[in-house]
Amino acid sequence: MLEEGNNTVRSRAYRLIKAGVVEETILEHPVPKGHVVIEPALGSICHADLRYFTGQRRQEAMASKLPMALIHEGIGYVVRSDSAELVPGQRIVIVPNVPGYLLDGKTAETCCPVCREGLGSTYCTRGHFLASGTDGIAQNRLVIPAACAIPVPDEIPDDIAVLAELCSVSCQALSRVKNLLSKKRVAVFGDGPVGFLTAAMLHHVYGLNSDRLQVFGAMEEKLNEFSFASRAMVQNYDFGNGAGFDIAVECTGGRFSESAVNQAIELLNPGGVLLMMGVTEERVPINTRDVLEKGITLIGSSRSSSEDFIQVLNAMRNPACQATLRQLLPEQWHRVSAVEHFVEAMNEASAHRQWKKTVLAFQW
Repeated sequence: MLEEGNNTVRSRAYRLIKAGVVEETILEHPVPKGHVVIEPALGSICHADLRYFTGQRRQEAMASKLPMALIHEGIGYVVRSDSAELVPGQRIVIVPNVPGYLLDGKTAETCCPVCREGLGSTYCTRGHFLASGTDGIAQNRLVIPAACAIPVPDEIPDDIAVLAELCSVSCQALSRVKNLLSKKRVAVFGDGPVGFLTAAMLHHVYGLNSDRLQVFGAMEEKLNEFSFASRAMVQNYDFGNGAGFDIAVECTGGRFSESAVNQAIELLNPGGVLLMMGVTEERVPINTRDVLEKGITLIGSSRSSSEDFIQVLNAMRNPACQATLRQLLPEQWHRVSAVEHFVEAMNEASAHRQWKKTVLAFQW
């Protein structure tokens, strides 16, 4: 066990040094007032982690953000806390988006112009995001504001709770159109994990069923997992003559973003809304003529707040929601007790890019 002082904590971290190279190192973290010390227990590998690990981020981003511990999806246990709401041993889900006012122990009204105007902590210009310029969950001691450690209800098992971050990103995006979701028809583009969890949140949080929820994908075996929604293969669908939709959510990212975005624009009714969640390193051509002629609103969304996590955890209490989310979980976890195990898991996830998530069980 590493020694801990009253105001600092030493952490054993797996840090990405350059593409494909991870080293174990010891970090020393200050523990400001209002922060808690967490021992991560489970982590889940995101495509963002893989873009760093494989060097697919732009070189200027790699140069400015490394060295850095990866992983921003995870749960852990409280080790030390001065908060009455969080006690040692308590199981929590980690919120990776840390607004600047929490880092400084201040209020949103005294933070950046975005926070002062109430535009949302996900856009705070002074905030940090774990595993994106600041060290992430791949370390045995993580120090975060108490507000970024959300208690996990007892009825939610670990393997479901570890999906909370990705679900929360979907909920944050959907919150931008929540007043429309009770009546409108929604199309989700993407049959990967982001598309699946977005569709799952539409179903379990907002009550959309197959009569108002359509998923478009490119692989039939993946689409078959979306049993609660109507499904269609993009290769066979006539977007120009298909039934119109009021909201489309693009969850593809990468090289498929261009086709998904433009198919969504073609499919949307006049006055429709396009939520864009897929991340790509390249610029994507967009059919602006139809955007203008239809009066389509484009909304981008990629992160989430503590409030989104609370909404997700409430939904995860439902056994039906747990059963849906479990479809995305692997049969086995990667046990990680040494840096070599971490690298092995990252290499495997990079090589196979399986539909199911890769879960890391840290054994510190």
